[in-house]
Amino acid sequence: MLLFDTHALVWLASNLKNLSARARHAIQQHSDELYVSSISALEIAILAKRNRLSLPVAVEEFVDRALRQHGIHEVPLDRQIAIASTRLPDIHNDPFDRIIIATAQLNGMSILSRDQIIPQYPEVKVVW
Repeated sequence: MLLFDTHALVWLASNLKNLSARARHAIQQHSDELYVSSISALEIAILAKRNRLSLPVAVEEFVDRALRQHGIHEVPLDRQIAIASTRLPDIHNDPFDRIIIATAQLNGMSILSRDQIIPQYPEVKVVW
């Protein structure tokens, strides 16, 4: 099972060249087991609102299309994930990434990410 970090989802939907060859291969290998945390929709919306991410369509449509077009399943943020994210070591201060890490740990998923900090967490496998 492969869990997309937010930037990896955006790049899958908008510019495949930003994904590494290994990342693209992992996506093909796990085409039936692709996931994204619902927190990524919030992160994308905030980035777009702050003009740090330019989208060709409204945020809702961008996220919906990306998930539908690539067969990506959404993992809802629940209280177990939220609480687990607070129990992680204080390596990463980004709450979005902490939720993605906790989601991956609780569900036995690898994270598709080029983030250099995420691999420092215990029991996390990162593909890039």
